[in-house]
Amino acid sequence: MSSLTREQYRDLMDARVFHPKRLAKRLKNRARRPLVGTDGNLMLIAADHTARGMIAVGNSPMAVADRFTLLKNMATALAVPGVDGVMASADILEELAYFGLLENKLAIGTINRGGIFGTLWGLDDRLTAYDSDHIAESGIDGGKLLLRIEPTDGAIAPTIEMCAQVITQLADRKIMCMVEPLPYLKDSAGMPYLDTRIEELVRVTAIASGLGASSGYTWLKLPAVAQMDLVASATSMPIIMLGGDPGEKTAEVFAQWRSALKQPNVRGLVPGRAMLYPADGNIVAAVTAAVEMVHAGN
Repeated sequence: MSSLTREQYRDLMDARVFHPKRLAKRLKNRARRPLVGTDGNLMLIAADHTARGMIAVGNSPMAVADRFTLLKNMATALAVPGVDGVMASADILEELAYFGLLENKLAIGTINRGGIFGTLWGLDDRLTAYDSDHIAESGIDGGKLLLRIEPTDGAIAPTIEMCAQVITQLADRKIMCMVEPLPYLKDSAGMPYLDTRIEELVRVTAIASGLGASSGYTWLKLPAVAQMDLVASATSMPIIMLGGDPGEKTAEVFAQWRSALKQPNVRGLVPGRAMLYPADGNIVAAVTAAVEMVHAGN
């Protein structure tokens, strides 16, 4: 399926009322694939923003809020050859599976969406989506953890402990855990914001690498930066780069991705809004360009 119709979307809404078991069943029973192919790289599409209240793209404050459009754009992106799968919350993974869009695709379930975007308590990233048991039981291929570290917030310590426990639990099940460590600060009003200093990104990368009783199934999800060599050298773990909302700076972001992929443990991309809501509206072109970067020569 390369497109999605209103009639199909209406069928999904009816299924939620009359046949709710079908959603989880289709996710669990879909055709599976290995985590990586012969090149060891991954091109994933991120769609877990709405579960944390992030619904804006560029100057459009509610661009991601319309679920039909989001799923329609996902269908378009997933139809591009070379896209390996999706990282999303349970609602979106089940909806995509219901339409058959995850056949032979990876499904990575997001775990802690409790740090709602734009709140004073936004760094309290509690477990509100998947847990390790349901990741295993749902037949999905991995879990994703958000770990934001800020030096003055006491809620960070239990978040670190929770992340370590989930990493261990997934490693015990031989399931990949994708950890997204990010350094944060707070402004004078107490609102958290991303700390862009390279030394702090290196520091949280090192912290995340040491979490859990085994690191064998840990991958890291990190922003692409100009000094990616310094960040990548802080860990031996595979790194997948996030996308964010590039706005009009798409060419600059793509150039950073291309440069960062030269590092031996940088193994792919997991962009979301950059692929699903590109500034020029051309989803196929954006996704194709990203796939060619990740799976070059294949």
